[in-house]
Amino acid sequence: MSHTPHPDRDAVSVSCAVLTVSDTRTPDTDKSGQLIQANLTAANHRVAAYQILKDEPKYVRQYLQEVVSAPAIQVVLVNGGTGISPRDTTYEEIAPLLTKPLPGFGGLLRLLSYEEIGSRAMASRAMAGLC
Repeated sequence: MSHTPHPDRDAVSVSCAVLTVSDTRTPDTDKSGQLIQANLTAANHRVAAYQILKDEPKYVRQYLQEVVSAPAIQVVLVNGGTGISPRDTTYEEIAPLLTKPLPGFGGLLRLLSYEEIGSRAMASRAMAGLC
């Protein structure tokens, strides 16, 4: 019996929110947020919201609850605040919101990061899931 993976669907365009969690970034210095937005646009997705927030749990939680409940937003991409320093609290704010975590995402991102930046990739607590 031959195993055939699920075929990819035709490309879908989605409406996205991009959140950068950082105590130091501005719209001009937010290279990660800029790259995410550029890649989304290049892939024919729409960036409906973009925000930079300090790594303060209450602000991150409030923003995430707002964009997750917004009917116009289908995908939320968050960057920053996923390291291991005491100020990195993004993981703790996102994890309880996920109804279906996708643990393979974090593993794949760490692998790809390792190939680019070496062992520093292990400090990432990247994750993905449905909310």
